[in-house]
Amino acid sequence: MDATSNNTTWTDICPINDLTPDAGICALYNEQQVAIFLCKQTNSVYAVANFDPFGKANVLSRGIIGSTEDITYVASPLYKQRFNLATGECLDSEEHKIKTFNVRIENEQVQLKEAS
Repeated sequence: MDATSNNTTWTDICPINDLTPDAGICALYNEQQVAIFLCKQTNSVYAVANFDPFGKANVLSRGIIGSTEDITYVASPLYKQRFNLATGECLDSEEHKIKTFNVRIENEQVQLKEAS
């Protein structure tokens, strides 16, 4: 189901109550796996690609949430590389980055759209 706001298209993914603080879920969005996280420390919801470029597997939704120097990240459950949840940048390897998505809560629904 799509919702339109200010000429941008948002897609309902799940109810906010489906998210567990400091844990991820995997959702299908535009035929790609997305890892969605509700971070308790920042009270923010983040959405990034679920694909770990180091382990070559869709596993980031099972990663561990952490923070360092005011950067909230997910650490891959495979080789433990850390990815900034806001930018997708790898904190351990400058040449790697994962895709991020715009995310918002509207009418108790987590909604996504492609980042510009």
